[in-house]
Amino acid sequence: MARKAAGRPPEETLSLWKREQALLKTLVVDRDTEAWQRDPAFSGLQRVGGVDVSFVKGDSVSACASLVVLSYPELEVMYEDCRMVSLTAPYVSGFLAFREVPFLVDAVQQLREKEPRLMPQVLFVDGNGVLHHRGFGVACHLGVLTDLPCIGVAKKLLQVDGLENNALHKEKIRLLKGGGDSFPLMGGSGTVLGMALKSHDHSTKPLYVSVGHKMSLEAAVRLTHGCCKFRIPEPVRQADIRSRDYIRRTLGVQGAPALRPERSKKAQRPKACPQGASEEPAVSCCVINCSVKSTWQRTEPTCPSPCEGAILEVHPPALAVI
Repeated sequence: MARKAAGRPPEETLSLWKREQALLKTLVVDRDTEAWQRDPAFSGLQRVGGVDVSFVKGDSVSACASLVVLSYPELEVMYEDCRMVSLTAPYVSGFLAFREVPFLVDAVQQLREKEPRLMPQVLFVDGNGVLHHRGFGVACHLGVLTDLPCIGVAKKLLQVDGLENNALHKEKIRLLKGGGDSFPLMGGSGTVLGMALKSHDHSTKPLYVSVGHKMSLEAAVRLTHGCCKFRIPEPVRQADIRSRDYIRRTLGVQGAPALRPERSKKAQRPKACPQGASEEPAVSCCVINCSVKSTWQRTEPTCPSPCEGAILEVHPPALAVI
């Protein structure tokens, strides 16, 4: 039976979340911290990561959290970790991180402990960074908690600080001619919150790139473009494909994106590449993680897949090295 997350949390919880965001925001670093970030060709960058959360269709609680690591600049998958999780914290606009990030942090920590040689040097996040209601989106949250450079990449403009998807904005998009072209997203406060990027020559819709942590906006935009075989950066695209495939193989049902008002729907598999490149990834198996503790209600949710008896502890997921 499909399950739904709890309704809107009490105001006391929202106040706590706001205070935590404000505290963590003070730790965000919006400049380049690594030598490879300042190199025009990103010399020294060898591994790029991507994260994603896909839901079981019709169920807003059962989901698959995925972390993938790709080689750079080849953009071939080196590692993947897919796990079933139960997200019992409700979705609240502007507080996505409190629903999803704990599971992604855990995935990064598992990799750091088990296969440190495969740790990504930067993470791509399907969502916003400083382009956020309070300047601290999911990419900032994940970056601060993992202490990794993070880039927020959204498919839809978050209309904050006077940013609007109006006729002027659409005209600026129309003037983006080739892959790599971009324009700044200047808020009403006079702050550049991100960049609209035409990520691929054949893309008609831009990506909205913003700083997450430990990276300048200029470097974030360049690297995002450099990681795009199609419209979506390959680390995020592979994390999305593999999380949905994992749901399908594990539970026998279709995976679906979360319903997030401030973000666009997850991209479906891209259309055939004009150059004829193959779209089908080689997906390896991971072992399902049957028990996850809620970070909001602190209770044990029902195991999302058949298993024997109740499991009272969080079991680390199997790690797949490709």
